[in-house]
Parts: sequence; structure tokens; C-alpha cells
Amino acid sequence: QVQLVESGGGLVQPGGSLRLSCAASGSIFSIKHMGWYRQAPGKQRELVAAITSGGSTNYADSVKGRFTISRDNAKNTVYLQMNSLKPEDTAVYYCHAEVEVVAGTVLYDYWGQGTQVTVSS
Repeated sequence: QVQLVESGGGLVQPGGSLRLSCAASGSIFSIKHMGWYRQAPGKQRELVAAITSGGSTNYADSVKGRFTISRDNAKNTVYLQMNSLKPEDTAVYYCHAEVEVVAGTVLYDYWGQGTQVTVSS
């Protein structure tokens, strides 16, 4: 079994910054893609940013230039640095990982429990 544990959410004023972290642990051979999704009340979950094991990144248009995703492969950890936060960034943020549990086998999707980010004055 694999667990994803997120941290770093909270309340911040508009224009402020937060850094989210997500550490994966358990039966892991390797992790392919890691990413952050978010879900605001009444809306569907959406991709915020993703990163491959090689470091290639992908961002939602709404966060380009403000958010930066990074990962530490040795620690199986992914980070999301969020700057210039806006009220519309308010959501529950979920960590996602595609995990190769056994070498050469299928990839499994795992999700964190979610961390609340609230941007408000």
C-alpha cells in the first residue's frame, strides 16, 4: 500500500504565498507522474500542475507564472510553491502520484487526503 501525506495548506491574504508538500511512502518501486489538483466548492476537480520523474512540468493556464511544481525523487516528495495567490485559488488541493509498485508492472493512481487553501482578506 502507498500513502500520500500532504502539508502546508492554510489561510493567506491575497498576494501572499504558500508552499504545499506531499510525501509518498509505502510499497514504491518508482513514481512516474506526480501532480497537484484542486477542487473548489461546486466545481469539478482540476489539474493545477504536474511533473514527470525527469522534471518536465505542465501547468493550468490560470496558475502559470505564479505557481511552481518541483519534486525530490530521493524523498518521493512533490512540492507546489504558490505565489501571488488570488481568492479564486481557494480550494482543497490534492496530491496525486502514479506509482510503479513492482518493477515492470502496471501503474497505480494514489491520492492524498487533501489540504485546504483559503485566500481571503
